[in-house]
Amino acid sequence: MEMIKSWYASNADMLINYAIALLIAVLIYWVGSKIAKVISNLVGKLMVKRKLDPVIVSFISSLSYGLLMAFVIIAALSQLGVQTASFIAIIGAAGLAVGLALQGSLSNFASGILIIAFRPFKAGDFIEAGGAAGVVESIKLFSTIIRSGDNKEIILPNSAVVGSAIINYSAKPTRRIDLVIGVSYDADIRHAKKILTEVVEASDKVLKNPEPLVAVHTLADSSVNFVVRPWVKSSDYWPVYFELMENIKIRLDEEKIGIPYPQMDVHIHKNSESGE
Repeated sequence: MEMIKSWYASNADMLINYAIALLIAVLIYWVGSKIAKVISNLVGKLMVKRKLDPVIVSFISSLSYGLLMAFVIIAALSQLGVQTASFIAIIGAAGLAVGLALQGSLSNFASGILIIAFRPFKAGDFIEAGGAAGVVESIKLFSTIIRSGDNKEIILPNSAVVGSAIINYSAKPTRRIDLVIGVSYDADIRHAKKILTEVVEASDKVLKNPEPLVAVHTLADSSVNFVVRPWVKSSDYWPVYFELMENIKIRLDEEKIGIPYPQMDVHIHKNSESGE
């Protein structure tokens, strides 16, 4: 006991100084993390006021918070007496080793930078990329978040997005609907074409310019196939698609124009010798 008291008496100043340094380091980390969060949020709000793309706002906010937290951690360690110069060198060496092990993550980060720089799509666009399709919600440091048509959240690695063909269905203000409608060979194709044209022109959402196209496409095995190609606003694509499919079927039925469908005829032959 006397030995402990003697050691404490001789090292009291050192322990007190270390305790104070530890308390200050914790305080630096706590206050620094709060300040980093406030600054990253402030950066985000400033970019929102400038009406920048929400995708860019989310990406830059996340990046700024990560960089600020790195400075906060270094400052806290410096208060504890850790040599930050050597510490940074160690982090650099460790970063190289980790980077080699996490090439995929670094690739995702670099791909995120490319997406922000070249902006092949923006928040709210409906895209198809990386084997998935949906509305873009945000771009993170390593992934892109999209929402599918049935409201599922899909997280795509940024490298998968950049490394695949990106189809942006919202990039242009108008789109063309491509329908293939087959009618029976017994039908009058002039009359069938007239009916299809009337159905298309009856829709107030079909654009007049470019002019819709209705034409014979192929003489198939069991049907004469028409292509029906109206132009619509991109936002009206699916409503008009479903509307036309329903109205075409109704009108063709009313006009007694048959729509061929796959069918099979089964013939049974009676064997006269066996009496069967």
